[in-house]
Amino acid sequence: MKKRRKKIEAKADINVTPFIDILLVLLVIFMTITPLTPKGLDAAVPQPPPPGTPPPPPDELNKTIVISIDKAGNLKINQDNIELRYLGDQLQEIFKTRNERTAFVNADPELLYKDVVEVIDVAKGAGVDKIGLMTEQIQAGK
Repeated sequence: MKKRRKKIEAKADINVTPFIDILLVLLVIFMTITPLTPKGLDAAVPQPPPPGTPPPPPDELNKTIVISIDKAGNLKINQDNIELRYLGDQLQEIFKTRNERTAFVNADPELLYKDVVEVIDVAKGAGVDKIGLMTEQIQAGK
């Protein structure tokens, strides 16, 4: 009798075990990363004034506060002259009834940096949240 030899054929099946391993690793990675992504955007929403405060005139609520400093170091809040020692108190009074505490500093280009920083420090100490610096391009509307 003749022995038949079995032919060894190449398997045509795909081994899916490594594929499943990779998918499970990716699933675990995505499950751990997902809670770390931010869920929303921070937005500044206007808040109502505290109860018991009289409402200010409508034009005062929308008036932009600009602190101007000229070459000599003289200060103005919206064209009203003021001394540096009274700046903090005046800003606190202005922003007492406002929800948005934003001010802009318009300084002469030849003014020393320390003088501008001193005004910004006083404004921050008075409770101003955001301070913008005005440049010649901003003033020209560009």
